Amino acid sequence: MPSSNKQALTYFIADLHLTQSRPDITACFIQFLAQEAVKAEKLYILGDLFESWIGDDDDSEFISTIAEALKTLSLTGTETYFIHGNRDFLLGKKYAEKAHIKLLNEIEQIELYGEKVVIMHGDTLCTRDIDYQKFRVKSRSWWWQTMIKSLPLFVRKKIAANYRKKSSAATSMKSQEIMDVTEHEVIKCLEKYHCQLLIHGHTHRPNVHKLTANQQEAQRIVLGDWYSQGAWLKVTPEDMVLLNSPFDN
Repeated sequence: MPSSNKQALTYFIADLHLTQSRPDITACFIQFLAQEAVKAEKLYILGDLFESWIGDDDDSEFISTIAEALKTLSLTGTETYFIHGNRDFLLGKKYAEKAHIKLLNEIEQIELYGEKVVIMHGDTLCTRDIDYQKFRVKSRSWWWQTMIKSLPLFVRKKIAANYRKKSSAATSMKSQEIMDVTEHEVIKCLEKYHCQLLIHGHTHRPNVHKLTANQQEAQRIVLGDWYSQGAWLKVTPEDMVLLNSPFDN
């Protein structure tokens, strides 16, 4: 149960892409947990918390520091939830227990101060990116994950580094349209869950989009990334606000 000193407040974040090579992003995240998220009842992390995830057996100081910060937040009474992204889909129960975060399904319906909301990372909405969707199907299969996890840690690190290079090169050659969501898929998702609000990340294009679903007005809120600033959605029973805080660390 949330602590009695928590406000009627929920935060949503995504696409931090935490990595040792960007200590400024890590510092901003830890500051956000200690100064903002600590006030809230709940925090939802909608994928790509990490730039890459090679397995729960990676016990580096960097990985442990993030786990400790999340654990500290949880112990104050803020419930923290995590949906896998396309960069950290191998994050498992062992790390979740260490960080005191609760793993959710890739698509979840939650109740947010009386309103039903669909939350997800958002990569499944980008159906025009055919190459990525093919890789996604393969990489989520039990046989592929079992094979990868069976490799030595140092081999997995090399594979992850190589994948990031290939992904960056492939992304630079794709059009903005291909990498954005397909509106039909958004409407399909909202109508499947009988919801009028969808919150997701992945595209790194923070905005509030209006559309029609279930023959009613609906909204799609896109969370920002953390490459140059902290970005989060702040929700209270009265309002929803997308916020950005430039790095100052």
